[in-house]
Amino acid sequence: VQLVESGGGLVQAGGSLRLSCAASGRASSDYAMGWFSQAPGKEREFVAATSGTGIVTYYGDSVKGRFTISRDNAKNTIYLQMNSLNAEDTAVYYCAADERLLQNIRRGDFAADYWGQGTQVTVSS
Repeated sequence: VQLVESGGGLVQAGGSLRLSCAASGRASSDYAMGWFSQAPGKEREFVAATSGTGIVTYYGDSVKGRFTISRDNAKNTIYLQMNSLNAEDTAVYYCAADERLLQNIRRGDFAADYWGQGTQVTVSS
């Protein structure tokens, strides 16, 4: 499975961005998929994840109410709509896929079989 993120960029505080992650090599519905972020000098953090059907969604505490994860399995793509961005959201955002991703997240384990190359999000204050 190959994952390719897009949609990152520079945005002012309070603005919005939508990230996309296109999966190829296998039907994305076979996997739970999600987003993680990593800021310079910090550990990777969980942002959001969704089940293969898109029915179940999880969010990290810092993004609840501001970010929305969704998926379009017909396009093998997941999205992350990011609203009310602030400087603390500045990071590289990575897409991940794993059949057991949601179980891993519940255990506090951020392991995943497949990762994208990341897309930079920079929020200016």
